[in-house]
Amino acid sequence: MVEVETQIKKQAVGATKLSEAELKGKIVEYAWNLKRNGYAESTIKTYTYLIKLFIKKGAGLNNPDSVKDVIAMQETWSRGRKRNAVKSYSLYVKMNDLTWEKPKYKPVEKLPFIPTEQEIDSLIGGCCKQMSAFLQVLKETGARRGEAFQLKWEDIDFVSNRIRLTPLKGSRARVFKMSDKLLRMLHYLPKTSSKRIWNYKDLFYLDKGFRRMRKRTAHKLGNPRLMMIHFHTLRHWKATIEYAKTKDILYVQQLMGHRSLKSTLRYTQLVNLPQNEEYICKTAKTIEEAKELIESGFEYVTDLDSCKLFRKRKTSYLGTESFQGGPWSSLD
Repeated sequence: MVEVETQIKKQAVGATKLSEAELKGKIVEYAWNLKRNGYAESTIKTYTYLIKLFIKKGAGLNNPDSVKDVIAMQETWSRGRKRNAVKSYSLYVKMNDLTWEKPKYKPVEKLPFIPTEQEIDSLIGGCCKQMSAFLQVLKETGARRGEAFQLKWEDIDFVSNRIRLTPLKGSRARVFKMSDKLLRMLHYLPKTSSKRIWNYKDLFYLDKGFRRMRKRTAHKLGNPRLMMIHFHTLRHWKATIEYAKTKDILYVQQLMGHRSLKSTLRYTQLVNLPQNEEYICKTAKTIEEAKELIESGFEYVTDLDSCKLFRKRKTSYLGTESFQGGPWSSLD
């Protein structure tokens, strides 16, 4: 492997002959070209980072074969990340009128990890106030991290308790009702002259801070499963529990902002995994009691002894206990 890497570096030097200043110019030109063509800021940063990584690992930007070799040698990269690397370089090739035969990396489709609600609340409780509020937004809305990160104070309606999400990746705009807990968490965040809610410079620093707090909380609570939770995990969790409650795939599609039903259907597999059918049973004697049960996700079964019987399926990923610590424990 070392010999191959050395050979790649020699090929790159002979093929590109670009000075350090020329390489920096190419990267700036590349980033501007993406911005001019309407790519999202997060995509621009990711693709630009990958282009810089190719250079760092010895590939010549004007030598497609060396880039292809560098991508192939990254044994720790998933096929999904390698596909993103191919996409990023393909745009560079197009920009510089080069040609290359794109390698094909099809990601292996896996069902996402779904934590319990207790684990999510434990992680939220173990973070600082800014990160806790950010995670609570993801939990209640199922937003992508980029959608939540771009939130401004003008998107929060403290009168009607609603939060407005501006979509990314071709999704649809959505409006969500906030819980009293989230309302308090946002209310107690410091408000500066900036319109932005979060004080993180960009998504890179947000991700870095989250990984540090997640590791600390997982170690403190002795639960390594918390290390499997990412920002997007909360989106998977939200979609899964909403489908488990409603069995309405079109509702979940709208909730997630998916334009294609295909993106939503994966969550039906998570709910329909083989499991023991266990139910919580409740009774109602009045219309108000029945209304409360229905609003809590219970479904009507039958009438018995002048009572209406309702039930709700127990699911392994719907924990109910909350973490009694962290910066927000005094607010709950």
